[in-house]
Amino acid sequence: MPPQPISPLDGRYRSTVEPLGEHLSEAGLNRARVHVEVEWLLFLTDHRLFGTEPVDAESARALRTWAAGFGQEEIDELAALEATTRHDVKAIEYLVRRKLADLGLAALAELTHFACTSEDVNNLSYALTIRAAVQDVWLPRLRDVLAALRERAEEGRAVPMLSRTHGQPATPTTIGKEFAVFVARAERVLARIEAVQPLGKFSGATGTFAAHLAADPGADWPALSREFVTGLGLTWNPLTTQIESHDWQAELFTAISHLNRILHNVCTDVWTYISLGYLTQVPQPGATGSSTMPHKINPIRFENAEANLELSSALLESLAATLVTSRLQRDLTDSTTQRNIGVALGHSLLALDNLAKGLGEIAIAPDVLAADLDANWEVLGEAIQTVIRAEVTAGRSSIADPYALLKELTRGKRVGAEELRAFVEGLDIGDAAKQRLLQLTPATYVGIADRLGDYLD
Repeated sequence: MPPQPISPLDGRYRSTVEPLGEHLSEAGLNRARVHVEVEWLLFLTDHRLFGTEPVDAESARALRTWAAGFGQEEIDELAALEATTRHDVKAIEYLVRRKLADLGLAALAELTHFACTSEDVNNLSYALTIRAAVQDVWLPRLRDVLAALRERAEEGRAVPMLSRTHGQPATPTTIGKEFAVFVARAERVLARIEAVQPLGKFSGATGTFAAHLAADPGADWPALSREFVTGLGLTWNPLTTQIESHDWQAELFTAISHLNRILHNVCTDVWTYISLGYLTQVPQPGATGSSTMPHKINPIRFENAEANLELSSALLESLAATLVTSRLQRDLTDSTTQRNIGVALGHSLLALDNLAKGLGEIAIAPDVLAADLDANWEVLGEAIQTVIRAEVTAGRSSIADPYALLKELTRGKRVGAEELRAFVEGLDIGDAAKQRLLQLTPATYVGIADRLGDYLD
């Protein structure tokens, strides 16, 4: 066979996760590195440091256009350079120097990577690529999932459903309210994700501006660093070692993992509702559920999403735990670790894609829900004992221990509609309370479930 991808993300699922490669691939990282190197050089000349003059507009535009158009030619040239340098960022420096010569800007070559440690370039490049990957690729697919969940919540807003606390028949709800719960949970965590501020440092080998100050003691290097970092749309971090400490990445990955786990709960609940018949799966033309059982429609969208959410969270939590530690002023453990950010987000993106599609391929089964409710009248035991307790408190009943009375009637038993109504008829309670209970059915015992979705923003 010709060379084959070892990861399913680069093989079977490539078309789904490919947009992440624009940002979180090696090429995406190198494009960002070139961008940072070019912007730093132009920043230095724009500030007339070391006797320079600003690069003319045409040359600056040509340099930026080249950086933005980073493609296969640059990828191949970098590979050749790195084969000699054995250092990825040094190869970037040499690539930029060559371009400066091509544009007649060789006199500025020594400003390439000026006073930079590799991590000055790397931390900004990762911040830019992670931010772009999350905002441009991952978040839009997440919003597709949230929109699908909201649609299911609205569709089932007033459709009663038997609850299954501990897997057992329990106080009814509406199926829409249960979907609304997931929307509220996910959107709360989404707000945390959106609030994370990518940080950037640009302060030299140990974060002290030592080389900068040696080159020009009169320049306000912290102010220049802040201006440069914030000019890239990042938040400046003045207190670092050689590396930016990655705490913002840990915050982001932890929050995304948390959201993954909420969506994992969506998958397991929807899978269970399908198993119970509460939800049906809409047959897709040409699809096969089983290689031997033609009748089957397997809930594979939710199973695939469940597995990929687990993989994503495992990787994200490992990243968050590993990246916040660096020995003394620098070690290289983060280099390999960060190269797996795309893999971690890729599994989450694949899950989001399956979940969005899966939620669009299900339908509520109101007849099944109604039949299940009608078969479980004993769930009204809660309502009856609560009403009796209220009547006793109000002086309209002398029943002792209402809870024990209903426990004796219903616990572990099936109680039919007529049996339960006869029981209510014989209760020593006020007429108004008795009539309320006699009118109650499992399908109407849902409180304000149909209105709780209004609390979604």
